[in-house]
Amino acid sequence: MSRRGSMFLGSRIARLIFASNLAGLAVLIIGAMVLNEMRAGFVVSKKQDLVAQAQIFTNLLGEDATTPEPSLDVDAARQTIVRLNLPERVRARVYSPSGDLVGDSFYLSERVDIAALPPLKEPGRIAKIGAAMSEWAGRVFGPIMPRRSSEAVRTQTFEEEFESAVLGDVAASQRFSDRGQRIISVSMPIQRVSAVVGVLTLEASDIDEIIRSERAALVPFIGVAVLVALVTSFLLTMGIARPMRRLSLAADRIRSGASDRIDIPAITRRKDEIGNLASSMQGMTDALLERIQANEQFAADVAHELKNPLTSIRSAVETAERVQNDPVASERLRDVIASDVKRLDRLITDISNASRLEAEMTRVPSEQIDIARFVRDVVRTYDAVSDNPDAVSVVFDDATMGARLLVRAREGPLGQVIRNLIDNARSFSPPGGEVRVKLDQTNDGPQTIARIVVDDDGPGVPADKLETIFNRFYTDRPKGTAFGNNSGLGLSIVQQIVATHRGKVYAENRDSGGARFVVDLPAI
Repeated sequence: MSRRGSMFLGSRIARLIFASNLAGLAVLIIGAMVLNEMRAGFVVSKKQDLVAQAQIFTNLLGEDATTPEPSLDVDAARQTIVRLNLPERVRARVYSPSGDLVGDSFYLSERVDIAALPPLKEPGRIAKIGAAMSEWAGRVFGPIMPRRSSEAVRTQTFEEEFESAVLGDVAASQRFSDRGQRIISVSMPIQRVSAVVGVLTLEASDIDEIIRSERAALVPFIGVAVLVALVTSFLLTMGIARPMRRLSLAADRIRSGASDRIDIPAITRRKDEIGNLASSMQGMTDALLERIQANEQFAADVAHELKNPLTSIRSAVETAERVQNDPVASERLRDVIASDVKRLDRLITDISNASRLEAEMTRVPSEQIDIARFVRDVVRTYDAVSDNPDAVSVVFDDATMGARLLVRAREGPLGQVIRNLIDNARSFSPPGGEVRVKLDQTNDGPQTIARIVVDDDGPGVPADKLETIFNRFYTDRPKGTAFGNNSGLGLSIVQQIVATHRGKVYAENRDSGGARFVVDLPAI
Protein backbone atom coordinates (compact mmCIF):
# COMPACT_ATOMS: atom_id res chain seq x y z
CA MET A 1 0.00 0.00 0.00
CA SER A 2 1.31 3.45 -0.87
CA ARG A 3 2.28 5.98 1.77
CA ARG A 4 -0.54 8.29 0.67
CA GLY A 5 -3.09 5.49 0.97
CA SER A 6 -1.83 4.39 4.38
CA MET A 7 -1.90 7.96 5.66
CA PHE A 8 -5.49 8.31 4.46
CA LEU A 9 -6.71 5.00 5.88
CA GLY A 10 -4.83 5.59 9.12
CA SER A 11 -6.47 8.95 9.72
CA ARG A 12 -9.51 8.82 12.00
CA ILE A 13 -10.71 12.26 10.92
CA ALA A 14 -10.31 11.35 7.25
CA ARG A 15 -12.35 8.19 7.81
CA LEU A 16 -14.97 10.18 9.72
CA ILE A 17 -15.32 12.76 6.96
CA PHE A 18 -15.33 10.09 4.26
CA ALA A 19 -17.99 8.00 6.03
CA SER A 20 -20.12 11.03 6.89
CA ASN A 21 -20.17 12.29 3.33
CA LEU A 22 -21.01 8.85 1.96
CA ALA A 23 -23.75 8.10 4.49
CA GLY A 24 -26.40 10.34 2.93
CA LEU A 25 -25.38 9.33 -0.58
CA ALA A 26 -25.58 5.66 0.38
CA VAL A 27 -29.12 6.15 1.67
CA LEU A 28 -30.20 7.75 -1.61
CA ILE A 29 -28.47 5.08 -3.70
CA ILE A 30 -30.06 2.27 -1.71
CA GLY A 31 -33.43 3.99 -1.92
CA ALA A 32 -33.11 4.49 -5.66
CA MET A 33 -32.10 0.86 -6.16
CA VAL A 34 -35.00 -0.38 -4.02
CA LEU A 35 -37.52 1.86 -5.76
CA ASN A 36 -36.13 0.95 -9.16
CA GLU A 37 -36.77 -2.68 -8.31
CA MET A 38 -40.25 -1.77 -7.06
CA ARG A 39 -41.01 0.10 -10.27
CA ALA A 40 -39.73 -2.80 -12.36
CA GLY A 41 -41.94 -5.10 -10.32
CA PHE A 42 -44.96 -2.85 -10.85
CA VAL A 43 -44.38 -2.63 -14.59
CA VAL A 44 -43.81 -6.38 -14.95
CA SER A 45 -46.91 -7.09 -12.87
CA LYS A 46 -48.93 -4.75 -15.06
CA LYS A 47 -47.60 -6.49 -18.17
CA GLN A 48 -48.43 -9.92 -16.80
CA ASP A 49 -51.94 -8.74 -15.90
CA LEU A 50 -52.47 -7.39 -19.41
CA VAL A 51 -51.12 -10.60 -20.96
CA ALA A 52 -53.55 -12.65 -18.87
CA GLN A 53 -56.46 -10.42 -19.90
CA ALA A 54 -55.36 -10.45 -23.53
CA GLN A 55 -55.29 -14.27 -23.56
CA ILE A 56 -58.84 -14.40 -22.26
CA PHE A 57 -60.05 -11.76 -24.71
CA THR A 58 -58.32 -13.29 -27.75
CA ASN A 59 -59.81 -16.69 -26.90
CA LEU A 60 -63.20 -15.03 -26.68
CA LEU A 61 -62.68 -13.19 -29.97
CA GLY A 62 -61.39 -16.38 -31.61
CA GLU A 63 -64.59 -18.18 -30.70
CA ASP A 64 -67.20 -15.41 -31.23
CA ALA A 65 -65.71 -13.09 -33.89
CA THR A 66 -64.14 -15.36 -36.48
CA THR A 67 -65.47 -17.21 -39.52
CA PRO A 68 -64.46 -20.64 -40.83
CA GLU A 69 -62.68 -19.22 -43.93
CA PRO A 70 -60.81 -18.27 -41.57
CA SER A 71 -61.31 -14.49 -41.20
CA LEU A 72 -62.31 -11.89 -38.64
CA ASP A 73 -65.97 -10.94 -38.28
CA VAL A 74 -65.76 -7.18 -37.85
CA ASP A 75 -69.22 -6.62 -36.36
CA ALA A 76 -68.88 -9.53 -33.96
CA ALA A 77 -65.45 -8.28 -32.91
CA ARG A 78 -66.83 -4.85 -32.11
CA GLN A 79 -69.73 -6.31 -30.13
CA THR A 80 -67.30 -8.49 -28.19
CA ILE A 81 -65.16 -5.46 -27.33
CA VAL A 82 -68.25 -3.68 -25.99
CA ARG A 83 -69.04 -6.67 -23.78
CA LEU A 84 -65.52 -6.84 -22.30
CA ASN A 85 -66.28 -4.22 -19.60
CA LEU A 86 -62.66 -3.06 -19.40
CA PRO A 87 -61.25 -1.02 -16.48
CA GLU A 88 -61.16 2.74 -16.90
CA ARG A 89 -57.42 2.92 -17.56
CA VAL A 90 -57.30 -0.04 -19.98
CA ARG A 91 -57.91 0.42 -23.70
CA ALA A 92 -58.54 -2.43 -26.15
CA ARG A 93 -58.09 -2.22 -29.92
CA VAL A 94 -58.57 -4.86 -32.61
CA TYR A 95 -56.65 -4.73 -35.90
CA SER A 96 -56.85 -6.74 -39.06
CA PRO A 97 -53.69 -8.58 -40.20
CA SER A 98 -53.09 -5.75 -42.65
CA GLY A 99 -53.03 -3.20 -39.83
CA ASP A 100 -56.47 -1.64 -40.30
CA LEU A 101 -58.26 -0.63 -37.08
CA VAL A 102 -61.36 -2.77 -36.60
CA GLY A 103 -62.55 -1.59 -33.20
CA ASP A 104 -61.51 0.68 -30.31
CA SER A 105 -62.99 0.32 -26.82
CA PHE A 106 -62.69 4.03 -26.16
CA TYR A 107 -64.95 4.87 -29.12
CA LEU A 108 -67.27 1.86 -28.92
CA SER A 109 -68.03 2.53 -25.25
CA GLU A 110 -68.65 6.20 -25.98
CA ARG A 111 -66.33 7.12 -23.11
CA VAL A 112 -64.58 10.49 -23.31
CA ASP A 113 -61.53 11.31 -21.20
CA ILE A 114 -61.07 14.97 -20.45
CA ALA A 115 -57.61 16.07 -19.36
CA ALA A 116 -56.08 19.53 -19.53
CA LEU A 117 -52.94 19.59 -21.64
CA PRO A 118 -49.93 21.20 -19.93
CA PRO A 119 -48.67 24.44 -21.46
CA LEU A 120 -45.81 24.10 -23.92
CA LYS A 121 -42.61 25.63 -22.60
CA GLU A 122 -38.88 25.18 -22.77
CA PRO A 123 -37.49 23.02 -19.93
CA GLY A 124 -35.86 25.12 -17.22
CA ARG A 125 -32.24 24.95 -16.17
CA ILE A 126 -33.09 22.93 -13.06
CA ALA A 127 -34.97 20.40 -15.18
CA LYS A 128 -32.04 20.11 -17.57
CA ILE A 129 -29.60 19.64 -14.67
CA GLY A 130 -31.91 17.04 -13.15
CA ALA A 131 -32.13 15.16 -16.44
CA ALA A 132 -28.35 15.24 -16.82
CA MET A 133 -27.84 13.96 -13.27
CA SER A 134 -30.41 11.22 -13.88
CA GLU A 135 -28.56 10.10 -16.99
CA TRP A 136 -25.24 10.18 -15.12
CA ALA A 137 -26.68 8.14 -12.24
CA GLY A 138 -28.05 5.65 -14.75
CA ARG A 139 -24.64 5.22 -16.35
CA VAL A 140 -22.76 4.98 -13.05
CA PHE A 141 -25.12 2.89 -10.95
CA GLY A 142 -26.93 1.09 -13.72
CA PRO A 143 -24.54 -1.88 -13.77
CA ILE A 144 -25.05 -2.58 -10.06
CA MET A 145 -28.82 -2.16 -10.01
CA PRO A 146 -30.88 -5.38 -10.03
CA ARG A 147 -32.56 -6.21 -13.31
CA ARG A 148 -35.26 -8.56 -14.46
CA SER A 149 -33.75 -9.37 -17.79
CA SER A 150 -36.19 -12.19 -18.56
CA GLU A 151 -39.30 -10.22 -17.61
CA ALA A 152 -38.37 -6.64 -18.49
CA VAL A 153 -40.78 -4.63 -20.64
CA ARG A 154 -38.96 -3.31 -23.71
CA THR A 155 -39.42 0.13 -25.17
CA GLN A 156 -40.50 -0.13 -28.79
CA THR A 157 -42.93 1.44 -31.26
CA PHE A 158 -46.44 0.14 -31.92
CA GLU A 159 -45.44 -0.90 -35.42
CA GLU A 160 -42.70 -3.17 -34.07
CA GLU A 161 -45.09 -4.59 -31.50
CA PHE A 162 -47.79 -5.17 -34.16
CA GLU A 163 -45.38 -6.94 -36.50
CA SER A 164 -44.45 -9.40 -33.75
CA ALA A 165 -48.13 -10.10 -32.98
CA VAL A 166 -49.02 -10.67 -36.65
CA LEU A 167 -46.34 -13.34 -36.77
CA GLY A 168 -48.07 -15.16 -33.93
CA ASP A 169 -45.98 -13.92 -30.98
CA VAL A 170 -47.10 -12.11 -27.86
CA ALA A 171 -45.47 -8.65 -27.82
CA ALA A 172 -45.28 -6.22 -24.87
CA SER A 173 -43.72 -2.77 -24.72
CA GLN A 174 -43.84 0.56 -22.93
CA ARG A 175 -43.97 3.86 -24.76
CA PHE A 176 -45.67 7.25 -24.83
CA SER A 177 -49.09 7.64 -26.41
CA ASP A 178 -50.08 10.40 -28.80
CA ARG A 179 -51.39 12.32 -25.76
CA GLY A 180 -48.03 12.15 -23.99
CA GLN A 181 -49.04 9.45 -21.51
CA ARG A 182 -46.69 6.61 -20.58
CA ILE A 183 -48.45 3.33 -21.34
CA ILE A 184 -47.86 -0.41 -21.08
CA SER A 185 -49.03 -2.19 -24.23
CA VAL A 186 -49.60 -5.88 -24.96
CA SER A 187 -50.42 -7.15 -28.48
CA MET A 188 -51.63 -10.73 -28.97
CA PRO A 189 -52.70 -12.51 -32.17
CA ILE A 190 -56.38 -13.50 -32.66
CA GLN A 191 -56.27 -16.96 -34.15
CA ARG A 192 -58.72 -19.31 -35.86
CA VAL A 193 -57.18 -22.71 -35.45
CA SER A 194 -53.58 -21.74 -36.32
CA ALA A 195 -54.25 -18.80 -38.66
CA VAL A 196 -53.84 -15.21 -37.42
CA VAL A 197 -57.03 -13.35 -38.35
CA GLY A 198 -56.39 -10.21 -36.27
CA VAL A 199 -54.43 -8.56 -33.45
CA LEU A 200 -55.75 -7.48 -30.05
CA THR A 201 -53.90 -4.65 -28.35
CA LEU A 202 -54.46 -3.81 -24.68
CA GLU A 203 -52.97 -0.56 -23.32
CA ALA A 204 -52.81 0.46 -19.66
CA SER A 205 -52.21 4.15 -19.01
CA ASP A 206 -51.94 4.07 -15.21
CA ILE A 207 -48.12 3.78 -15.30
CA ASP A 208 -47.86 7.48 -14.48
CA GLU A 209 -49.68 6.81 -11.23
CA ILE A 210 -47.14 4.09 -10.50
CA ILE A 211 -44.28 6.53 -11.09
CA ARG A 212 -45.95 9.14 -8.91
CA SER A 213 -46.35 6.54 -6.20
CA GLU A 214 -42.68 5.69 -6.62
CA ARG A 215 -41.69 9.31 -6.20
CA ALA A 216 -43.88 9.54 -3.14
CA ALA A 217 -42.15 6.44 -1.79
CA LEU A 218 -38.79 8.17 -2.34
CA VAL A 219 -39.75 10.95 0.07
CA PRO A 220 -38.91 8.90 3.21
CA PHE A 221 -35.50 8.07 1.77
CA ILE A 222 -34.89 11.74 1.03
CA GLY A 223 -35.97 12.59 4.56
CA VAL A 224 -33.61 9.99 6.00
CA ALA A 225 -30.76 11.24 3.78
CA VAL A 226 -31.39 14.83 4.91
CA LEU A 227 -31.50 13.68 8.54
CA VAL A 228 -28.25 11.75 8.09
CA ALA A 229 -26.65 14.83 6.52
CA LEU A 230 -27.80 16.99 9.43
CA VAL A 231 -26.58 14.49 12.00
CA THR A 232 -23.20 14.02 10.31
CA SER A 233 -22.84 17.78 9.91
CA PHE A 234 -23.54 18.20 13.61
CA LEU A 235 -21.05 15.45 14.49
CA LEU A 236 -18.41 17.00 12.25
CA THR A 237 -19.07 20.36 13.84
CA MET A 238 -18.79 18.95 17.34
CA GLY A 239 -15.87 16.69 16.51
CA ILE A 240 -13.78 18.98 14.30
CA ALA A 241 -14.98 22.58 14.02
CA ARG A 242 -15.64 23.14 17.72
CA PRO A 243 -12.29 21.73 18.96
CA MET A 244 -10.47 23.72 16.28
CA ARG A 245 -12.31 26.84 17.47
CA ARG A 246 -11.28 26.13 21.05
CA LEU A 247 -7.67 25.69 19.95
CA SER A 248 -7.87 28.98 18.06
CA LEU A 249 -9.24 30.80 21.12
CA ALA A 250 -6.53 29.25 23.31
CA ALA A 251 -3.87 30.42 20.84
CA ASP A 252 -5.41 33.92 20.83
CA ARG A 253 -5.27 34.00 24.63
CA ILE A 254 -1.60 33.11 24.54
CA ARG A 255 -0.93 35.75 21.88
CA SER A 256 -2.73 38.43 23.90
CA GLY A 257 -0.91 37.48 27.09
CA ALA A 258 -4.04 36.36 28.94
CA SER A 259 -2.57 32.86 29.28
CA ASP A 260 0.88 31.32 29.02
CA ARG A 261 -0.07 27.79 27.98
CA ILE A 262 -2.75 25.73 26.23
CA ASP A 263 -4.75 23.84 28.84
CA ILE A 264 -7.56 21.90 27.12
CA PRO A 265 -7.50 18.38 28.64
CA ALA A 266 -10.65 17.25 26.80
CA ILE A 267 -8.95 17.85 23.45
CA THR A 268 -5.42 16.70 24.27
CA ARG A 269 -6.79 13.33 25.44
CA ARG A 270 -8.37 12.64 22.04
CA LYS A 271 -6.77 9.79 20.06
CA ASP A 272 -6.91 11.44 16.63
CA GLU A 273 -5.21 14.19 14.62
CA ILE A 274 -6.94 16.97 16.58
CA GLY A 275 -5.70 15.46 19.83
CA ASN A 276 -2.21 15.20 18.34
CA LEU A 277 -2.43 18.82 17.17
CA ALA A 278 -3.55 19.99 20.62
CA SER A 279 -0.75 18.03 22.29
CA SER A 280 1.79 19.40 19.81
CA MET A 281 0.56 22.96 20.35
CA GLN A 282 0.67 22.45 24.11
CA GLY A 283 4.21 21.08 23.88
CA MET A 284 5.18 23.95 21.56
CA THR A 285 3.84 26.61 23.94
CA ASP A 286 5.51 24.92 26.91
CA ALA A 287 8.80 24.86 24.98
CA LEU A 288 8.36 28.53 24.02
CA LEU A 289 7.59 29.39 27.62
CA GLU A 290 10.71 27.58 28.78
CA ARG A 291 12.69 29.33 26.04
CA ILE A 292 11.36 32.72 27.10
CA GLN A 293 12.11 32.02 30.75
CA ALA A 294 15.58 30.78 29.81
CA ASN A 295 16.21 33.93 27.76
CA GLU A 296 15.01 36.10 30.63
CA GLN A 297 17.29 34.26 33.03
CA PHE A 298 20.13 34.48 30.51
CA ALA A 299 19.60 38.22 30.15
CA ALA A 300 19.61 38.62 33.93
CA ASP A 301 22.79 36.54 34.22
CA VAL A 302 24.47 38.53 31.43
CA ALA A 303 23.54 41.80 33.11
CA HIS A 304 24.93 40.55 36.41
CA GLU A 305 28.16 39.26 34.87
CA LEU A 306 28.73 42.44 32.88
CA LYS A 307 27.98 44.59 35.91
CA ASN A 308 30.77 43.08 38.00
CA PRO A 309 33.73 44.05 35.74
CA LEU A 310 32.11 47.40 34.94
CA THR A 311 31.80 48.15 38.66
CA SER A 312 35.41 47.13 39.14
CA ILE A 313 36.53 49.37 36.25
CA ARG A 314 34.53 52.32 37.59
CA SER A 315 36.03 51.88 41.05
CA ALA A 316 39.52 51.64 39.58
CA VAL A 317 39.01 54.81 37.53
CA GLU A 318 37.70 56.73 40.55
CA THR A 319 40.61 55.50 42.68
CA ALA A 320 43.17 56.37 39.98
CA GLU A 321 42.18 60.04 40.21
CA ARG A 322 43.18 60.06 43.90
CA VAL A 323 46.50 58.19 43.53
CA GLN A 324 47.93 60.00 40.51
CA ASN A 325 51.09 60.80 42.48
CA ASP A 326 51.66 57.14 43.45
CA PRO A 327 53.16 55.34 40.40
CA VAL A 328 52.94 51.88 42.03
CA ALA A 329 49.28 52.24 42.91
CA SER A 330 48.50 53.69 39.48
CA GLU A 331 50.19 50.75 37.77
CA ARG A 332 48.23 48.28 39.88
CA LEU A 333 44.96 50.02 39.02
CA ARG A 334 45.82 49.90 35.30
CA ASP A 335 46.39 46.16 35.62
CA VAL A 336 42.98 45.78 37.25
CA ILE A 337 41.33 47.78 34.48
CA ALA A 338 43.14 45.75 31.81
CA SER A 339 42.03 42.47 33.42
CA ASP A 340 38.42 43.65 33.66
CA VAL A 341 38.43 44.80 30.04
CA LYS A 342 39.80 41.42 29.03
CA ARG A 343 37.07 39.72 31.02
CA LEU A 344 34.42 41.92 29.36
CA ASP A 345 35.78 41.04 25.93
CA ARG A 346 35.70 37.33 26.81
CA LEU A 347 32.14 37.60 28.11
CA ILE A 348 30.89 39.42 25.02
CA THR A 349 32.64 36.98 22.68
CA ASP A 350 31.20 33.91 24.44
CA ILE A 351 27.72 35.43 24.61
CA SER A 352 27.89 36.15 20.87
CA ASN A 353 29.09 32.60 20.16
CA ALA A 354 26.30 31.15 22.29
CA SER A 355 23.67 33.16 20.41
CA ARG A 356 25.17 32.19 17.05
CA LEU A 357 25.22 28.50 17.94
CA GLU A 358 21.64 28.64 19.17
CA ALA A 359 20.51 30.16 15.87
CA GLU A 360 22.60 27.65 13.91
CA MET A 361 20.97 24.70 15.69
CA THR A 362 17.54 25.89 14.53
CA ARG A 363 18.53 26.68 10.93
CA VAL A 364 21.13 24.11 9.89
CA PRO A 365 19.74 20.60 9.24
CA SER A 366 21.41 17.60 10.85
CA GLU A 367 23.37 15.06 8.83
CA GLN A 368 25.07 11.71 9.25
CA ILE A 369 28.60 12.10 10.61
CA ASP A 370 31.38 9.54 10.97
CA ILE A 371 32.11 10.42 14.58
CA ALA A 372 35.61 8.85 14.70
CA ARG A 373 36.86 10.79 11.70
CA PHE A 374 35.15 13.96 12.92
CA VAL A 375 36.69 13.88 16.43
CA ARG A 376 40.11 13.04 14.94
CA ASP A 377 39.89 16.07 12.63
CA VAL A 378 39.01 18.37 15.54
CA VAL A 379 41.90 17.05 17.67
CA ARG A 380 44.35 17.59 14.79
CA THR A 381 43.68 21.33 14.93
CA TYR A 382 45.65 21.35 18.23
CA ASP A 383 48.78 19.81 16.72
CA ALA A 384 50.29 23.24 16.10
CA VAL A 385 50.45 24.05 19.85
CA SER A 386 52.42 20.85 20.67
CA ASP A 387 55.68 22.43 19.45
CA ASN A 388 55.76 24.66 22.54
CA PRO A 389 57.27 22.63 25.43
CA ASP A 390 55.03 24.39 27.98
CA ALA A 391 51.89 23.91 25.93
CA VAL A 392 49.32 21.24 26.79
CA SER A 393 49.17 18.59 24.03
CA VAL A 394 46.02 16.84 22.87
CA VAL A 395 46.00 13.17 21.78
CA PHE A 396 43.21 11.04 20.32
CA ASP A 397 42.48 7.37 20.90
CA ASP A 398 39.90 5.46 18.81
CA ALA A 399 38.78 2.54 21.00
CA THR A 400 36.05 1.40 18.63
CA MET A 401 38.51 -0.90 16.81
CA GLY A 402 37.66 0.52 13.43
CA ALA A 403 33.87 0.32 13.81
CA ARG A 404 32.26 3.00 11.69
CA LEU A 405 29.97 4.78 14.14
CA LEU A 406 27.52 7.22 12.60
CA VAL A 407 25.63 9.89 14.50
CA ARG A 408 23.06 12.39 13.27
CA ALA A 409 24.33 15.83 14.23
CA ARG A 410 25.27 19.30 13.04
CA GLU A 411 28.98 19.70 12.38
CA GLY A 412 29.34 23.25 13.68
CA PRO A 413 27.70 22.82 17.10
CA LEU A 414 29.19 19.34 17.63
CA GLY A 415 32.66 20.64 16.85
CA GLN A 416 32.06 23.43 19.37
CA VAL A 417 31.26 20.80 22.02
CA ILE A 418 34.58 18.98 21.50
CA ARG A 419 36.61 22.21 21.34
CA ASN A 420 35.01 23.60 24.51
CA LEU A 421 35.78 20.41 26.43
CA ILE A 422 39.35 20.31 25.15
CA ASP A 423 39.91 24.01 25.90
CA ASN A 424 38.45 23.59 29.37
CA ALA A 425 40.72 20.59 30.03
CA ARG A 426 43.79 22.43 28.73
CA SER A 427 43.06 25.43 30.96
CA PHE A 428 43.18 23.21 34.08
CA SER A 429 46.16 21.08 32.98
CA PRO A 430 49.68 21.89 34.22
CA PRO A 431 52.22 23.27 31.72
CA GLY A 432 53.50 20.53 29.43
CA GLY A 433 50.59 18.27 30.41
CA GLU A 434 48.40 16.18 28.17
CA VAL A 435 44.67 16.08 27.37
CA ARG A 436 43.43 12.70 26.18
CA VAL A 437 40.36 12.42 23.91
CA LYS A 438 38.96 8.92 23.55
CA LEU A 439 36.12 7.58 21.39
CA ASP A 440 34.42 4.42 22.59
CA GLN A 441 31.28 2.44 21.86
CA THR A 442 28.71 1.32 24.42
CA ASN A 443 25.03 0.48 24.67
CA ASP A 444 22.02 1.88 26.44
CA GLY A 445 19.56 -1.01 26.12
CA PRO A 446 19.09 -1.66 22.39
CA GLN A 447 20.51 1.77 21.51
CA THR A 448 24.16 1.97 20.42
CA ILE A 449 25.97 4.91 22.03
CA ALA A 450 29.00 6.78 20.74
CA ARG A 451 30.92 7.91 23.85
CA ILE A 452 33.46 10.75 23.74
CA VAL A 453 35.71 11.00 26.82
CA VAL A 454 38.00 13.98 27.58
CA ASP A 455 40.56 13.48 30.42
CA ASP A 456 42.96 15.99 31.93
CA ASP A 457 45.65 15.96 34.65
CA GLY A 458 44.33 18.99 36.51
CA PRO A 459 43.14 19.32 40.09
CA GLY A 460 39.73 17.75 39.31
CA VAL A 461 36.29 19.04 40.19
CA PRO A 462 34.97 19.36 43.75
CA ALA A 463 32.49 16.56 44.41
CA ASP A 464 29.69 19.01 45.19
CA LYS A 465 30.30 20.93 41.96
CA LEU A 466 30.07 18.10 39.39
CA GLU A 467 26.64 19.33 38.26
CA THR A 468 27.02 23.04 39.09
CA ILE A 469 29.89 23.49 36.64
CA PHE A 470 27.38 23.23 33.76
CA ASN A 471 25.48 26.29 34.98
CA ARG A 472 25.86 29.53 33.11
CA PHE A 473 28.67 31.84 34.19
CA TYR A 474 30.07 29.39 36.70
CA THR A 475 33.72 30.49 37.10
CA ASP A 476 34.90 29.03 40.41
CA ARG A 477 38.48 28.21 39.47
CA PRO A 478 41.56 27.20 41.53
CA LYS A 479 43.89 29.82 42.92
CA GLY A 480 46.58 30.95 40.56
CA THR A 481 44.40 30.66 37.43
CA ALA A 482 44.57 33.73 35.22
CA PHE A 483 41.56 35.98 35.90
CA GLY A 484 39.32 36.88 32.95
CA ASN A 485 40.29 33.99 30.69
CA ASN A 486 36.98 32.18 31.20
CA SER A 487 33.39 33.44 31.02
CA GLY A 488 31.68 30.40 32.54
CA LEU A 489 29.64 29.76 29.38
CA GLY A 490 31.70 27.00 27.77
CA LEU A 491 30.30 24.00 29.66
CA SER A 492 26.79 25.48 29.61
CA ILE A 493 26.99 25.67 25.82
CA VAL A 494 28.24 22.07 25.72
CA GLN A 495 25.26 20.84 27.74
CA GLN A 496 22.79 22.78 25.61
CA ILE A 497 24.19 21.46 22.29
CA VAL A 498 24.38 17.85 23.51
CA ALA A 499 20.77 18.02 24.72
CA THR A 500 19.59 19.15 21.26
CA HIS A 501 21.33 16.06 19.83
CA ARG A 502 19.37 13.77 22.22
CA GLY A 503 22.54 12.99 24.15
CA LYS A 504 23.88 13.66 27.63
CA VAL A 505 27.07 15.04 29.16
CA TYR A 506 28.40 14.64 32.68
CA ALA A 507 31.63 15.12 34.65
CA GLU A 508 33.48 12.90 37.10
CA ASN A 509 36.85 12.74 38.80
CA ARG A 510 39.46 10.19 37.78
CA ASP A 511 40.89 7.86 40.41
CA SER A 512 44.43 8.87 39.42
CA GLY A 513 43.63 12.57 39.58
CA GLY A 514 42.20 15.03 37.14
CA ALA A 515 38.74 15.50 35.67
CA ARG A 516 36.87 13.48 33.09
CA PHE A 517 34.05 14.78 30.86
CA VAL A 518 31.86 12.23 29.08
CA VAL A 519 29.55 12.92 26.13
CA ASP A 520 27.11 10.17 25.04
CA LEU A 521 25.46 10.50 21.62
CA PRO A 522 22.98 8.01 20.13
CA ALA A 523 24.46 6.27 17.09
CA ILE A 524 22.57 5.37 13.94
